[in-house]
Parts: sequence; structure tokens; C-alpha cells
Amino acid sequence: MSSQTSQPNDQLIRSGPDLCDRRLVLLHGWGADADDLLDLAEVLVGPAVSVVALRAPLPHPSGSGRQWYDLQQPNWPQLPAARTQLLERLLALAVEVPLQQTALLGFSQGAAMALDVATAGSGLPLAGLIGCSGYPHPGWQPTAACLPKILLTHGEQDPVVPYGASEALKEQLQLGGIDTELVGFTGGHTIDSCLFPALRSYLASQWSC
Repeated sequence: MSSQTSQPNDQLIRSGPDLCDRRLVLLHGWGADADDLLDLAEVLVGPAVSVVALRAPLPHPSGSGRQWYDLQQPNWPQLPAARTQLLERLLALAVEVPLQQTALLGFSQGAAMALDVATAGSGLPLAGLIGCSGYPHPGWQPTAACLPKILLTHGEQDPVVPYGASEALKEQLQLGGIDTELVGFTGGHTIDSCLFPALRSYLASQWSC
């Protein structure tokens, strides 16, 4: 099993080599924490790939877990700052591993953040992007054609974020000129093990481009 180290203040957790020719960055969902998706990374990429799990900047209102912005506040006023902070953190990580060799995987609120930052405005020249059980931010208009392809997954019986949210994501991404695939599965608000082959195949294909 790969070693894991935390930076000061627990802003992120690392797994695998810090310097590598490939990196997977993980963005957790609302109320979770940086370690939430690490087991998934080991299944998808193994110990030879650099993995960084980012911790959302704000405490969750329940008193445990973290959030990228407060979903309970009307109009999500913390979203612009969250967007800027995430972009800065990804650019800082690119000093170690170039964005062109970096793939993002976000779940739920983390997926919404990843899709927003990676595709809006000038976008980011990432190797790949996976959005699991995500949703579009208000006013989001994806325009970045520098991403080769985006993979979306969503449970068809998701009681938290409706499956239709990923259908809306796919439609908007395609209107923005971005090749997008949506993989649905029988299940709820999760990343089901039935998705692992598709996720592994997608990452392998994007890093080989």
C-alpha cells in the first residue's frame, strides 16, 4: 500500500509518489473530508501514480466534515471564493506535475467544483476529468475545448442529487464543444464498484493521449 502524508493544517492528503508523470486529484463531496475517496484511488490507479486528495476549505454546518461552499445559504454566496481558491490550489500542484498529466475526479459537490473550474473561462489543460453524481452551478457555461473528454457517472435512483442533474451537465458540456460520456447505474448517491472498469479505462486512455 502506498504511503500517505498530510501537509500542514491538513489541507490535503497525498498518496503515492509526489513527483510522477501522472497525477489524480480527488475532490470530496459535501460533508465529507479529504480521506473520503482515497480507497477509490487505490483501486483505480494503484501505488505508482501520484494522488492528491484536497480538503474543502470550510467546515460543514453539522460540525463534522467539510464543504466547498455552504449549500444551505441562498444563492451560494461562497461559491466565487471557492472557485478561485480551487483554481489556485490546482495551479500550485502543477508545479510538481503538469496539468496536462493531471486528472480530476470529483464526487457530488466536488464534481460540481471540478467541472466548473476546469471548463469555465479559459479552462484548464487537464488530462481528464471525472464527475460523479454532480450537478451544474447556476450560470455555468462550459467553453473550454482543451479537455479531450469528460466522463460523468450517476446513480439512476440517486435521492440526493437527481440523475437528471448529470443529464443537464452532459447537455451543457456538449453545447460547449466538449466530448462527454454519461454512465448511469442502478443505485443511489455513490460511486458504485460496477463503475470501476469504466473509470480505469477512461483514466488509462486519457493519460495515453
